[in-house]
Amino acid sequence: MIGSSARPDPGDPAAGWSLDPVTARYFTPDGRLIGLPAKQSRLRPVLDAVAQRFEPGLHYSETEVNRVLRRVYPADHVTLRRALVDFGLLDRAAGEYWRSGGTVEFG
Repeated sequence: MIGSSARPDPGDPAAGWSLDPVTARYFTPDGRLIGLPAKQSRLRPVLDAVAQRFEPGLHYSETEVNRVLRRVYPADHVTLRRALVDFGLLDRAAGEYWRSGGTVEFG
């Protein structure tokens, strides 16, 4: 990782997740994504939950992002990465990614 963080390993799908019941339906009990919802109104909170794996302010290489997303959604991490960028939850430039949106917990 290009930065460092005191947060749990971002590759651990279950680390620190607290989801509402509707969003939780799309995840296994250990935090792996079962599938991406077709409705955008349900997709956004699912993507927000995935974006929580990335610490705001830190930059990640594409390899690091792929490693995290493969652990969360092994079926299609590329589509997941693209959706995170398309929904403004991750940004990218010059081979680096960083969290640019989503819920941020304080405290």
